[in-house]
Amino acid sequence: MYKRVIIKLSGEALKGDGTYGIHPLTVKKIATEIKDIHALGVDVGIVVGGGNLWRGKTGEELGMDRAQADYMGMLGTVMNSLALQDALESIDVPSRVMTVLPISTVAEPYIRRRAMRHFEKNRVLIFAGGTGTPYFSTDTAAALRAAELDAKIILMAKNGVDGVYDKDPKKHQDATMYDALTQEDILVKKLGVMDQTAASMCHENKIDVIVFNLNTSGNMKKAILEEPIGTKVSWEG
Repeated sequence: MYKRVIIKLSGEALKGDGTYGIHPLTVKKIATEIKDIHALGVDVGIVVGGGNLWRGKTGEELGMDRAQADYMGMLGTVMNSLALQDALESIDVPSRVMTVLPISTVAEPYIRRRAMRHFEKNRVLIFAGGTGTPYFSTDTAAALRAAELDAKIILMAKNGVDGVYDKDPKKHQDATMYDALTQEDILVKKLGVMDQTAASMCHENKIDVIVFNLNTSGNMKKAILEEPIGTKVSWEG
């Protein structure tokens, strides 16, 4: 069983069946899944995206300055993180939101040694703000936190997608899912599992990734217990 894990949770996973925003019942369901793995004694860190509220690339396409648009997206991740923290604590899971953006009124600053101390105290950590700099995705933030905090696995929770496919399964009925890949495959085939920077970091720091469907109850626990699920992306070839 994995002892420490980083969960990459997309912002879209928090909107439920809606087109945007935060759906409280969906967030509560996700929190319950996290509680199940936390109860196993696993150190849990979560990197939350902000795509349900705002995307930097969308702002750029609308004519905004890309850096400004990305900072707006980082603020969206803080909102999502606070919603997830509220859901976790409502079911008695101790948690802390840590952000690289200085918002001391609602969240702690991200300090690696403090994060490690929180793990020692059995708290779930929610990392907001991405990397704190524009032009980097929350995928890269997940890889960075995993490397810093010595987590050997990233659980990449997808909204309604079972794993990694050779082409978009929502557009192509003949799409084939991979059971296993390497980070090199991701880089060479440009499969879109995560951005190239994140894939390179995982390869260099020997971090595996499991891509799975968050909407299927119990999948997160199965991934932690190393049961066959979704697509496993190994750092080594």
